[in-house]
Amino acid sequence: MPPASQELTVRPLTGPHELGLFLRLSYLLDHELAEDLESGRRRPEWMWVALRGDRVVARIAWWSRDGDTPLLLDVFDLDDTLPGPEREEAGLRLLETATAAVVPAGAPRPEYGRYVPPDWREDPAARESVEARIRVMERSGARMLVERLRLEWRAGTPVPPDGGRLRFRPVEGREDLLALMTPVMEGTLDAHGRADLASGLSAREAAEKHYDEELGGYTSPREWWRAAELPGGEPVGFVIPARNAYNPIIAYIGVLPARRGHGYVDDILAEGTRVLAAQGGVDRIRASTDLGNAPMAASFARLGYVDFGRSFDMVWD
Repeated sequence: MPPASQELTVRPLTGPHELGLFLRLSYLLDHELAEDLESGRRRPEWMWVALRGDRVVARIAWWSRDGDTPLLLDVFDLDDTLPGPEREEAGLRLLETATAAVVPAGAPRPEYGRYVPPDWREDPAARESVEARIRVMERSGARMLVERLRLEWRAGTPVPPDGGRLRFRPVEGREDLLALMTPVMEGTLDAHGRADLASGLSAREAAEKHYDEELGGYTSPREWWRAAELPGGEPVGFVIPARNAYNPIIAYIGVLPARRGHGYVDDILAEGTRVLAAQGGVDRIRASTDLGNAPMAASFARLGYVDFGRSFDMVWD
């Protein structure tokens, strides 16, 4: 093991040929990195390592949907065999040095997202690993926004047929969807939505922000998007089945406040699942919901979605 006194070198990758160096530490997104580099979702200059000699003691990377601007900090790994203070000091230096180089001056720092095991609190080694990263982030000024359930529907899981309680139609464009998203913001249990409202955005502005930053960026067919109505045409909610760069997903689902408490979320989630499952060759459908959103988590469970992990999001104010 190199001594702690050995000089710490912090630098970006010089090109895709250094991916092997980056992979000396591991994380469950590793299998995506080569394709992300080829597609432009990542750039070598957004992927940094901290080295003592030739040993990688920390690494960090940002991701983007279009490759122009880093949108998410989603890889941050520390050498968990190192003593805690040395590990965290190396991680903090890497975080601050790389962020100053990658994030444009004056721009907000991208959110930090991390996948963790479902039992990370019960496993002492996993808990220390997770909490070490949280401590480094907090020392840089970040705060925890939310912990989320990671959910997965798997091929062969039965999907209920349409029971006829609701009528589904394709969403007819941005304004049609925003008209449904805006009232859904009322009483939302989603931490990101609540944070947007707390920042002073109106419900309409928060809906527009979510559409423009996420939903509008999916390249899968908009014809998959569904609005849900009562048989008489009164609006109930909506679901956004989509496909990101890696999986079919339930990107967003909402029930209008006046229609909550009647179990319509199950009908709407089932419709979104049917839309994706009908595309053929679908082995799994991914989704997530805030740990505190018990009604939504219960709906996913009733539809046969498996709780297979957790994630957390941290933000800088």
